[in-house]
Formats: sequence, C-alpha cells, structure tokens
Amino acid sequence: MFAAPLAAGAQPNGKVYRIGFIQTAPRKEIGHLIKSLDDGLRELGYVEGRNVVFERRFADGKQERLAALAVELVKLKVDIIVTGSNPVIAAVRQATATIPVVMAVSRDPVGSGFIASLARPGGNITGLANDPAPEIMGKNLELLKEVVPRASRVALLWNPVPAGAAIYKNAVETAARNLGVTLQSVEIRAENEFESAFAAMIRERANGVVVTSDPIFLGSRSQLVRLAGRHRLPTVYVQREFVEAGGLMSYGGNLAYQFRRAAVYVDKILKGAKPADLPVEQPTQFDLVVNMRTAKDLGIKIPNSVLALATKVIE
Repeated sequence: MFAAPLAAGAQPNGKVYRIGFIQTAPRKEIGHLIKSLDDGLRELGYVEGRNVVFERRFADGKQERLAALAVELVKLKVDIIVTGSNPVIAAVRQATATIPVVMAVSRDPVGSGFIASLARPGGNITGLANDPAPEIMGKNLELLKEVVPRASRVALLWNPVPAGAAIYKNAVETAARNLGVTLQSVEIRAENEFESAFAAMIRERANGVVVTSDPIFLGSRSQLVRLAGRHRLPTVYVQREFVEAGGLMSYGGNLAYQFRRAAVYVDKILKGAKPADLPVEQPTQFDLVVNMRTAKDLGIKIPNSVLALATKVIE
C-alpha cells in the first residue's frame, strides 16, 4: 500500500511482522481510524507488504462476533493485536494472555479489569485510555444544559453490556442530580434498536440527549444523528465524528489521534518492550466540536461561553 523508505527508528532486520486489528464497527465507518494507525506506523518505518502485514477483522456492529474474531487472530499467531473499545478488549483478553495487545481506546481500563494499574499494566495489555475519568460524561451533560437551559428531562443513550459501562452511567446520574435534571436511562444493545429507543425518549418527553461512547453508536452514527434531527432532540456526543456527520455537539478525546498514538506502542513492543511495563496513556486534550448548522436547524443559539472553548466550529 505504501512505498516509502524505512524511517530512522525502524529495524530493517528482514522480519515481516503480522499485526492483528479488530474492531466492532464496519470498516467503512472507521476508515479514518485505520488510516491514522497506518500513518503512524509508516512514520515509524512499518510499510505494509514490506515489513508488516495486517490481519484486520470487523464485527460489523455485532458484538457477539467479537469472541470468534479474536480467536481467529490468535490462531493466526499474529505478533501483536491492536484493539479499540472495551467490548473488543474483553474479547481479545479472553482469547489470549500472551500475545501483546495495544488498546487504541479504552474506558476505565483499570476498573474494567483489563490492567492492574495505569503506571504498570502488569499483563499483556497496554495502550491508551480515551478519557481521564468517567466524570467526563457528566461534563457532557453540563454542556448540554448550558446550550439548552430548558432541558429538564434528558435521555441517556448507553450500552450496558461492555465492562465499565455502568460507571459512566453513574457519572451522568450524579451530574443530573447536581443540575436538577430528570434523567431517562435508554439502553441500546444492538444497532436495530435505535428507532425504538428514540420512540421511548419521545414518550417520556425528553428535551435533550446525552450519548455515551460505544462502538455500536460510532458505527451507526449517521442513523443516530438522523433520528436526533428528525425528533428535534438536541444531542451531545463524546466523539467529533458524530458532529461531523451532522450532530449538534461533542466533547471528548480525539479518536484519530489515539489510533495514531497506538502506533508508538506497537513499535515499542515489536522492538522488545513488554506491555506489562508500558504505562497506559491518558488524554490531556479534549475536543469540543459544535455544528452551527444543526444548532440553527434546532433553533438553538450557542452561547459565546461555549463557542470560546470550541476546538472546531462547523459553520
């Protein structure tokens, strides 16, 4: 795919590394994340077809397929596996305790049982966490309330299945109590449940939505954004990809950046570092992205206090 000279840091020893890559979302929905990882690896001297081969697997939004896909990669005896999202990490962790695993993203990896500590993971898994604490979800509700002060009944759209998911729900519940907001818990376990989920929100007269981070949501973001617009529900997301697809607002880490950073972990491990000794990296910068076109369609005026903090404003 790439034809470039080996970077100064690479080891031209003739070995071809086999890198496993497994995701819940369909390939077409996360092409930019695949590219970010590939770009990061290329900068470090890993050229597909020359010194690295990828074994990529996608569950196409069906989390029940992850376990079989993880086993498939293990049977191929890949040198390392790059994952994203807690359901994927859990499936790979179940499949192998020896092949090094790099988390491009993870939620509360200590609390979810993936690693012993951020400083010393202690097993075969390391990489990146995509938020510093579950409280970031509470911040998303605060932002929604600042943009839509009338939002007194807010729906929380979340998937209860992944490890650690309840911790994030609890954080939003705490923020809702502090803000005097009535919170409606709306669970999604599969991509065919979005229509009924929004119907439930309308029945309960929700006037805003907070969406947690989940690979099913990311892979179905176009549908989710369309439903929020159809029902005229101001919605805040964790990833900017939703806002770029027409959502109102997002606040959270940058997924593309994290997949690029994952390449650094891959490089270190392939050169001999042990995952157990590589500290898990936490984000220090967060994107606040606002879609002004969507705000106008919803009849919302975004406060200057929010715009002043925005990383990107889509006009």
